[in-house]
Amino acid sequence: MISIERRSGGGILTARTARWASEEKQERRPETFGAEHNPTGNPIGGGDGYADGLRSGDRSVRSYDDLARALDEVEAGDVVFVAADAEIDMGGRPGLGIPEAVTLAGDRGADGSAGGLVYSNAPDTPFLFRTEGDCIRVTGLRLRGPYPHRDRAAHSSNGILTSHFSLEIDNCEISGFSVAATRFDDGATRGYVHHNFIHHNQKGGLGYGVSINGGTVLVEANLFDWCRHHIASSGTPGSGYEARYNICLDHANGHLFDMHGGQDRGDATEISGDWMDIHHNTFIAQDVRSVVIRGAPCQDARIHHNRCLSPLPENVVRAGGNTRAFRNLLGPDGRLVANQGTGT
Repeated sequence: MISIERRSGGGILTARTARWASEEKQERRPETFGAEHNPTGNPIGGGDGYADGLRSGDRSVRSYDDLARALDEVEAGDVVFVAADAEIDMGGRPGLGIPEAVTLAGDRGADGSAGGLVYSNAPDTPFLFRTEGDCIRVTGLRLRGPYPHRDRAAHSSNGILTSHFSLEIDNCEISGFSVAATRFDDGATRGYVHHNFIHHNQKGGLGYGVSINGGTVLVEANLFDWCRHHIASSGTPGSGYEARYNICLDHANGHLFDMHGGQDRGDATEISGDWMDIHHNTFIAQDVRSVVIRGAPCQDARIHHNRCLSPLPENVVRAGGNTRAFRNLLGPDGRLVANQGTGT
């Protein structure tokens, strides 16, 4: 569906539209299930052992004022580096824009570092960061919002918002946002969310780790826990995502991966986005469904080569049309379900 190429210099990304691999190429590989055979070269969830991080930048910051000034003055290709021991409080301060082709970095995982912390305890935090152009990278940071709880509070908070091309978010720990830790809105094509620990984003009725509203995203090798939906999409036309090599831990208060349908949006359609490819993920939570598609994708949805610890086939997927669920392992003993059909 989506593949991403990194180019040297400032973490700038380019992306090309393509099927991840043809079925013929997949057949030549040894068959694996779930995320245990992680081929990415970096640990799922990032942190210790992450080899693609940064340890310095063109500008180093320790305070909100430093950070705001640096983001206002940087040029394309620059790296703004949050010091490892920095704790930047954005509560009650405006969220910040990241200019085009700029990297915002910390050193999470380097020599045991937790990474610089950027946080807000203000209940209404519309966002910490918003992209102002294409080809931006956010890496190696801890981003913490004000609301890790489940109840339906009136206030809203988001971590990173984008409506631009090719945002990469990697090796971060992102938690405590009542709406979404990361949000890809209309125009946010070819995003890349990988090797993050995303947890405690779980407000009732909202609470998303990765939210997709008209964008396309590759979600790879993340560790998820305590989100209402780890990946969710409004299902508006143009929405699509590939999710692979992610581990979803025990805790959730809703199904894990999601695509809404027209009934949710009230637009008198059955459209559930354009496409989904969900493969080689490990779903540990046993009392919720792994995937729910609340309508029919315009193209197709494929759910395959996942490992679901629930022994119940109905907990793998609930979906409408244009969906295939095949070759998934169920239960602690790993029973193969070769062809589950679509599920309704």
